Amino acid sequence: MSAEPLIAGVDEVGRGALFGPVVAAVVVTVPSGFPQLWELGVKDSKQLSPQKRQKLSQQIQRDFVCRIGYATVKEIDRLNILHASLLAMSRAIGKLPLSPSLCLIDGKHIIKDLSIPQKAVIQGDQQSPVIAAASIVAKVWRDDLIARWHGRYPDYGLPRHKGYGTAQHLEAIGNHGLTSQHRLSFSPCQQIRVSPHSRAKWGGDDN
Repeated sequence: MSAEPLIAGVDEVGRGALFGPVVAAVVVTVPSGFPQLWELGVKDSKQLSPQKRQKLSQQIQRDFVCRIGYATVKEIDRLNILHASLLAMSRAIGKLPLSPSLCLIDGKHIIKDLSIPQKAVIQGDQQSPVIAAASIVAKVWRDDLIARWHGRYPDYGLPRHKGYGTAQHLEAIGNHGLTSQHRLSFSPCQQIRVSPHSRAKWGGDDN
């Protein structure tokens, strides 16, 4: 049996989006598994094509222990995006069937009240293969979720922008209003809500 410690990499996606949850993933391996991740081509998810991310996410989930956690739009609006992101990370870690020796957390903030030793790693998705792996799994999971929601919200172009504040998305909000999956605490959504014409034109969706 290997005496190597179990190292968990944790990352989130969707912090800057206007629509949908913030999603975190955790990937666990031993240090001798890091070269395998590099050899697979694992890197910061933003540097990969959608097709490459899909393939890598499948490989990572096949070969390593992975879990997903998320925080809802209502939690984002209530807690703020930083604390909601940390909550999503905590939920992902809480689903693990084993206890890592150390959690490497992407960014400069640690998770409050986490019982497992942790270390914040600035630009961790560029520094650590296990954090980069988590960024890929989280990105693919969230993108797939947002794309599926296109069936419920067909007027917003979700498969293209994945909920981020592109010109197309902002125009769609202007034309069709806010939905129950839009983050009302975010500035572009707040500006629509306080517009003198917003009550009539942007009634929202409470379903």
